[in-house]
Amino acid sequence: MIFISILLSIAAIGFLCWLLFTLAVFALPFFAGVTVGMWAYGTGAGWLGAILVGFVTAGLTFGLGQILLVTVRPTWARLLVAAAFVAPAVVAGFHATHGIVKHTMPSETWQLAFSVIGAVAVGIAAFARLTKMAAPGPSAGQMSQA
Repeated sequence: MIFISILLSIAAIGFLCWLLFTLAVFALPFFAGVTVGMWAYGTGAGWLGAILVGFVTAGLTFGLGQILLVTVRPTWARLLVAAAFVAPAVVAGFHATHGIVKHTMPSETWQLAFSVIGAVAVGIAAFARLTKMAAPGPSAGQMSQA
């Protein structure tokens, strides 16, 4: 029985880590959607209106980020847009990793070390997914036909 619970725990941790890495790109749109949705609810929009406003805001935030990554030409500006999306993912990765290692190791120093490693890993994964989602420019073969 203990063996099955250990396997299920490992599977659950693996699933949650996969989910974290997959959804890390959406940390900024989620934060923007929740914030604006809470504001809408506080101004009297009701729970349905707040949810609708939150979803629209999250979608617009994500879409605007994708449009900026595709249309902005200077590399420093693209990195700035990517950093705006990666920074909340890094914070989420730090806290998610810290929540896991807090239960597995007693040393606060090692907890912090593994939390930082987890934050960096989630940040790299979010950056890779974000740049992969942005549509690439025209290829060399398409440019020569023009």
